[in-house]
Amino acid sequence: MSKSVRLADIAAKLNVSTVTVSKALSGQKGVSDEMREKIREMAREMGYRQSVKAGPPRDGKGYNIGVVISERYLDQQESFYWKMYQEVATRAVSKECFTMLEIINQQNEQEQIMPKLLTEDKADGLIIIGLLKEDYLAVIQENIRIPLVCLDFYDRRHECDAVITDNYYGMYKLTNHLFEMGHTKIGYVGTLLYTGSITDRYFGYCKALLEHGQRVREDWVIEDRNMETGYRDAGFAFKLPGEMPTAFACNCDITAGVLTETLRGAGYRVPEDISIVGYDNYLYPGVCSLGITTYEVDIKEMARKAIRKLVKRMTGEESKQGISIVEGRIVLKDSVREPEHCL
Repeated sequence: MSKSVRLADIAAKLNVSTVTVSKALSGQKGVSDEMREKIREMAREMGYRQSVKAGPPRDGKGYNIGVVISERYLDQQESFYWKMYQEVATRAVSKECFTMLEIINQQNEQEQIMPKLLTEDKADGLIIIGLLKEDYLAVIQENIRIPLVCLDFYDRRHECDAVITDNYYGMYKLTNHLFEMGHTKIGYVGTLLYTGSITDRYFGYCKALLEHGQRVREDWVIEDRNMETGYRDAGFAFKLPGEMPTAFACNCDITAGVLTETLRGAGYRVPEDISIVGYDNYLYPGVCSLGITTYEVDIKEMARKAIRKLVKRMTGEESKQGISIVEGRIVLKDSVREPEHCL
């Protein structure tokens, strides 16, 4: 019977959060002595017993790896992060480990409800794919007792392992490609500070402009999503400038594809009038009929590094903590051509 009692059951009895119960039973700070004793007494009454894991062998086989993704990243038919999760799962299987995916809905993220993978002690290690809201991520960091790897983002508030693509130099190279094609009037499309990736790519764009003697024009830096929700909500529209650049560097291919169709709807030809580059080399069917010149993210290598880092942590192997940057490559397609004055 004791096996059926969960932390959530104890929390419901006392009208407290599962995080509070977890802290009380594990001896962590943040719970008053009085509440800690109440929780312990209720746990005894209900027959709860904390699990004691024998743990898999030190060769890393047999571990349960939890994977957490916010639902706002899975709003497309085939999300880029869903593809990334599939690579993580494939790499985990090759190491004889198992993955368990938990999708965090907006309400749980807003109310800072801990993932069940953690509160129910189901995972030996955790991978978070894509940046969570900062306050929610901080709660996880403060309460987690298993190794953690951040994938495709880094946590600026806490020291932890992370694997990211080469956001800064990837966009720097893409913007330089536009200059090499003869463009000097180049805008950037992405909601700054929404994610570290979008912002890092913006600074790569800025570096290329500065090196070519160009200044950043505020009216050529265009938001691509709602800052609060991350979605292109009803009523959202790209705020196109009065004087248009001859090229746009977009923070991702989805944005590049949607912008391409928006520009076509406004009477512009792509790439004859305006060239466009994206990022990721990922565009699900139906967004845009044009092949987008892009910077391909090496998802397989990112997944390999993330699993490798996590297995090292779970087995207790010594390794340097920090950020691993995975280089990608430019993929030339159909969305870029020389501006008319160069033809």
